[in-house]
Amino acid sequence: MSESYEEKAARLDAADELGKHREKFALDEGTVYLDGNSLGALPAHVPARMADVITREWGELRIRSWGESGWWTAPERIGDRIAPLVGAAPGQVVVGDSTSVNVFKAVVGAARLSGGDRDEILVDATTFPTDGYIAESAARMTGHRIVPVDPAGMPAAVSSRTALALVNHVDYRTGRLQDLPGITAALHAAGALAVWDLCHSAGALPVGLDAHGVDLAVGCTYKYLNGGPGAPAYLYVAERHQAAFDSPLPGWNSHVDPFGMTHGYAAAEGVVRGRVGTPDILSMLALEAALDVWDGVAVEDVRAKSLALTDFFLECVRAYVPEGRVRSVTPDGHAERGSQVALACAGAPAVMAELIERGVVGDLRRPDILRFGFTPLYVGFADAERAARTLADVLDGTAGA
Repeated sequence: MSESYEEKAARLDAADELGKHREKFALDEGTVYLDGNSLGALPAHVPARMADVITREWGELRIRSWGESGWWTAPERIGDRIAPLVGAAPGQVVVGDSTSVNVFKAVVGAARLSGGDRDEILVDATTFPTDGYIAESAARMTGHRIVPVDPAGMPAAVSSRTALALVNHVDYRTGRLQDLPGITAALHAAGALAVWDLCHSAGALPVGLDAHGVDLAVGCTYKYLNGGPGAPAYLYVAERHQAAFDSPLPGWNSHVDPFGMTHGYAAAEGVVRGRVGTPDILSMLALEAALDVWDGVAVEDVRAKSLALTDFFLECVRAYVPEGRVRSVTPDGHAERGSQVALACAGAPAVMAELIERGVVGDLRRPDILRFGFTPLYVGFADAERAARTLADVLDGTAGA
């Protein structure tokens, strides 16, 4: 007798070495949470840490906590904890501000680094909208022009006029993984700089910023890094660029002597130049605590499970869902897939609403994309099987979909 998909899921979960990490998160057993690519689940120990931050560090120590509790050094300290997850050596990642603000710093900073008569900025034509908005503003400010290019076409599009390219590592709609090593190498061969947005890849797969010679990168921390809603983002500046990195937002926190309160600006050394204003300490320290779930976890193991989960989910969808009702827009090839599956589906908003009502939480991108994010630290194979089976039930009309 052949093995059912429920039996296969149970077998795969039993052999899953990462499955034990699920207990570190605040999750209810009645829900399949497949929206960690928008907001990661709460690590269960974070509330106790935040209670201490609020009642003792803020409530009792008050201003003393900037020194005694390490508040002042948090942006670099937490950056060094994120660094291994994106393949960076210490001293190259600083945490603070939003992703949008860090995109602005990175694009303007890269344009200033490129110098010369390079007057164009290539932008991923499929980019998350805010990256495009910010890049357009940065181009106006620096005298560059924006050239939208499909990521696959960037190696052919780069020229002696290209100052930099801003590319999303994983497409937020389709889950397509772009060729970071190849695109970066092509940019460098033409004398241009590579700026990468890692929002949908950090914490889901190996990035290799140092190994592949990336110049600057940005990313959020509230998706696969589980830092919490509105958690501060991060900026990576390769060590070789730090001495010349000219931030467009030279705030007092990045001054060589921030408490000197001098009128003239002099930049601090190193990645501290990426700081701007006073850090958001509460959200910063919630993120720091959340990163504890990564202790002893190899990103390579996370990637292996991610691919196995998405393979299994797609297999179940093909088996359960009536033919023609959904179409995967996520690449089948592992080298081209992030950690989400996007399905084109007629009536997607109503379908997703019913899925959520039935305890399968994903999200959608209008007009017709159902998105399912697979966070390997807390999503299992039984979750994937239940999600596919519930999707089939909804599309079968049992909910009037």
